[in-house]
Amino acid sequence: MLSPTGWGALVGGAALLGAGYGFGYPEAAVLGLACLLAVGVALVWTGRSLRLSARRRVTPHKVARGDGAESFVALTNTGGRSRRGLDLTDRCGESPLTLHVPALAAGAEHIVRYPLPTERRGRIALGPLRLERTDPLGLSRRVRVFGPREGGTDTLLVRPRVCLLPVLPSGTAHHVEGPTSDTADEGSLTFHALREYVLGDDLRRVHWRSSARTGTLMVKQLVDVSLPHTTVVLDTRAVAYAAEDDFELAVDCAASVAFAAARSNFPVDVLGETGPVLRTDGAGGGDADALLDRLALVHLSERASAAGAFDDLERARRRGSLVVVTGTGDTTGLGALERVRRRFDRTVVLRAGAETGGAQAEPRSLGSDVPQLRVTGLDSLPAAWRREAVR
Repeated sequence: MLSPTGWGALVGGAALLGAGYGFGYPEAAVLGLACLLAVGVALVWTGRSLRLSARRRVTPHKVARGDGAESFVALTNTGGRSRRGLDLTDRCGESPLTLHVPALAAGAEHIVRYPLPTERRGRIALGPLRLERTDPLGLSRRVRVFGPREGGTDTLLVRPRVCLLPVLPSGTAHHVEGPTSDTADEGSLTFHALREYVLGDDLRRVHWRSSARTGTLMVKQLVDVSLPHTTVVLDTRAVAYAAEDDFELAVDCAASVAFAAARSNFPVDVLGETGPVLRTDGAGGGDADALLDRLALVHLSERASAAGAFDDLERARRRGSLVVVTGTGDTTGLGALERVRRRFDRTVVLRAGAETGGAQAEPRSLGSDVPQLRVTGLDSLPAAWRREAVR
């Protein structure tokens, strides 16, 4: 196809050629003919198909916010002639990136390496790759788009940053023989009841005497009655934060608290005012990774109140730690914390961002006996959290 410059040369050349012949100006006619010949040569130059293959490799596919990630694209000339004048265009999210490819001899390979943006969380779509071949004058170009099967697309997941924190001590044994609720966390310490076998149950827990008596395979249900349970409420309202960076810091703080419990195989609930974000039961080895993957996709909401995050907690039994992560801006709806905090062993509020001063800096609706930890950067969180853990 012709570039804008090529279309200009074509129209201008035709006009000059016509004017030269019509008004008897041979110089204009020669100039117009030269423009038309240049356009014709450019079309022949780029007319041959681009016989190249592409392979993309992203390292790593998952990265913490701010850490380095790179994309490697290997281009191979599968044709029988050398290729020159190649430009490679890749898309990283909404941002295009254009790189020049040197001349490729027949069968030669060239690897293009470039960093990927990781300043913001989220799933970043890479590609499709566009390979353009232009003539030396830039009058014509030929474009080839590499699809998913040709290695032209991929994704990069930018997850929250986390710092290593201890788990807040909490959890009590509600009954000497175990809890009376069937919704207690599965564990391996205390016998709770017998139930029918479900595909995937550990055969070592089969109770053979009861199975023989009932004619149905029965297994023992074991629970951990003192297992620390962490509930994290993440305020995602845009009005709660003075800047977008403050919200990113809040997500990092929530991820750090939840990650500390998940990597120790403790159950974790992450909630927002728009509903549950993720729940882990502590039984899976991949809970920590799943938690970071899900928090990578959390975005700001337009809700005016944070009260919706506490609705489900009013029906929950008192257990473990409740950690509320919010900003230093609007606190509408956070007064609902007073209704549910007595159901938990301990409650902590993390306020992410620079101090704004005024009445909003110390919301009275949270109660004077609720610890509020100020976090101006992720590096300041471990020290404040450890002081709270030993309090």
